Amino acid sequence: MQKTSARLLSLLSLLQARRDWPGALLAERLDISPRTVRRDVDRLRELGYPIVATKGPDGGYRLDAGPELPPLLFDDEQAVALAVALQSAITTGAGIEEAAARALTTVRQVMPARLRHRIDSLRITAVERPATRPAPQADSDVLMTLSAAVHAREVLRFDYASPLRGDDRAEPPARRVQPHHLVTWGGRWYLVAWDLDREDWRTFRVDRIIPRTPAGPRFTPRELPGGDVAAFVAGRFRGSDVSGDWPCRGEVILDLPAADVSRYTRDGVVEELGPDRCRLVLGSWSWPGLAATIGRFDADIEVVGPAELKDAFACLARRYANAAATGARPPSPGRTTPAAKAGGTARAASRAGHQPHRPQATAARS
Repeated sequence: MQKTSARLLSLLSLLQARRDWPGALLAERLDISPRTVRRDVDRLRELGYPIVATKGPDGGYRLDAGPELPPLLFDDEQAVALAVALQSAITTGAGIEEAAARALTTVRQVMPARLRHRIDSLRITAVERPATRPAPQADSDVLMTLSAAVHAREVLRFDYASPLRGDDRAEPPARRVQPHHLVTWGGRWYLVAWDLDREDWRTFRVDRIIPRTPAGPRFTPRELPGGDVAAFVAGRFRGSDVSGDWPCRGEVILDLPAADVSRYTRDGVVEELGPDRCRLVLGSWSWPGLAATIGRFDADIEVVGPAELKDAFACLARRYANAAATGARPPSPGRTTPAAKAGGTARAASRAGHQPHRPQATAARS
């Protein structure tokens, strides 16, 4: 039989592994008598662990939630996973970086030497995509409030700050929504909810939400369009309501190997037509944006269709030619130059997530 201290740790590990444990099964797993199990449970209770007894033919024990957080027991894999998750917390945008750093220090101090060495050798560097300004952090208290409303299926009321609202405009009324999902996208947190006043689905940035109390009545969950929250959110950011597909999709043939094109195409379809020729089906938020994205591949392009994509290429060609001919001529008041419009189109296509073809790949062919 194990010593009392080792036996208590083994018992605590088993109680954390599943919700309910029959007393007879615990005694069998620990190779002790049911009477010893009861005594060990009493010892753990004295240490602050809220263990409740369940009645019935298979009466047993359950590690319940208590008013305070007692010491926890992790196996090696759980401890390493916890450390990795804490180091990755900086990328969540939840405003918990400092708390995660303190938690990691606490966990590291109680780790055995063999695990501390593994954790110390792990260094994660979070690299964010370049942006004109950093993404606002969501308040952790707001996240918890929204998450509780989603879980309880309670109507939520909140003020929603808009960057387009000037100080001379009246305060907008509080939004009333049925919260369904709390999601992350591109380093930001969003609430997916049914807007009761607009009678439509909406996505709200969490960093702009100021919850009001108390919460409203409970509601019956609605069916999200398409049934999948990931596809729904992706579709909203692409300009589509249900399918999650891009509103503009076209087909071209590029004089490039399919392997080179597919490497820089996130959600397009690439079909090999020959050693240095492929078919590309790609989508974007607009036809000029799609044409600008495809134009980044350093290769000859044959437009298969549709006609809107051909017109977009022709429009960009005129704009680029005009920009090259006019040079740096100052724009007229209230009018954007073709060069500025083309640059905006290219930047918009970049935000859509498509990567340009690297010139090294083309140089290797020539």
